[in-house]
Amino acid sequence: MQRAGLLETAAPIAFVLLWSTGWLVATYSSPHSDPLTFLFIRFVLSALVFVTITLALRENWPPTSIALHALLSGFFLHTLYLGGVWWAIDRGVPTSVSGLLAALQPLLTAMIAYWTVGERLNTGQKLGLLLGFVGLLIAIGPRLAQLNNNQMAAALIPLSINAIAMVAVTIGTVYQKKTFHNVPLLPVATLQYVGAAAFMLPAIVLWEPNRHFDVNFESIAAMVWSVFGLSLGAIMLLLMLIKRGQVSRAASLIYLIPPTVAVEAWLIFGEQLSMPLIVGTMIVVTGVWLVNRKRPSAT
Repeated sequence: MQRAGLLETAAPIAFVLLWSTGWLVATYSSPHSDPLTFLFIRFVLSALVFVTITLALRENWPPTSIALHALLSGFFLHTLYLGGVWWAIDRGVPTSVSGLLAALQPLLTAMIAYWTVGERLNTGQKLGLLLGFVGLLIAIGPRLAQLNNNQMAAALIPLSINAIAMVAVTIGTVYQKKTFHNVPLLPVATLQYVGAAAFMLPAIVLWEPNRHFDVNFESIAAMVWSVFGLSLGAIMLLLMLIKRGQVSRAASLIYLIPPTVAVEAWLIFGEQLSMPLIVGTMIVVTGVWLVNRKRPSAT
């Protein structure tokens, strides 16, 4: 029981810390690789890693019908979501703006989950989702206000792609909960990366004919972390959180990502932490706690 309780506490924290580095890696790798090319290589390598682990553990592969669902969910969770976010950042969308769009996911997830998997939120959870969004606006708002009209106009298409990516991961998250609740995670995750790579291949043929990827320390380090830290670590934690609890609870953790990215940027790059960011983060943490806290057992 103690191990289960420790896992439930540690898994969300580990997920937030790992997932938040995705925005940093996207920015870090941008000068050294085309975004979709980088992701295609990442998906292929991730699929190979997952295949190796799945075979080593002798996990059972799902039937064909479930396998097809896994391939399709990989399109939403990886190809569309990561492809859209990385492409938008490469085209100049600020990390804070991208994080703000991504953090709208919990609200959409809560609404979609209500209609598709019958999840009902109590009053405290609804208040938590609202607090998370308000806190996020407080944390990120001053940075958005710094963009002038020309910058916003130039970023219109990338912003739209980023918004589509947010919708895609919302659909993928609910799809994951609805389809794979009784299926082992490793084979599903393997097939999702196979599907992600297969769907990404025509995208790089069409939109990245040069398929630029510099082989240097920065690009290799970014790739290694992307495969093992993000694809293996963060994604498996996300799938586990979705499987073990409410979709809305897992999605609410996304609210913590932009403030976490800001703190990591402060530690790594020396970016200044503003008072709105600190206050907004405290409100966000309160909101996430309300969404994820356990109800008292009925007696």
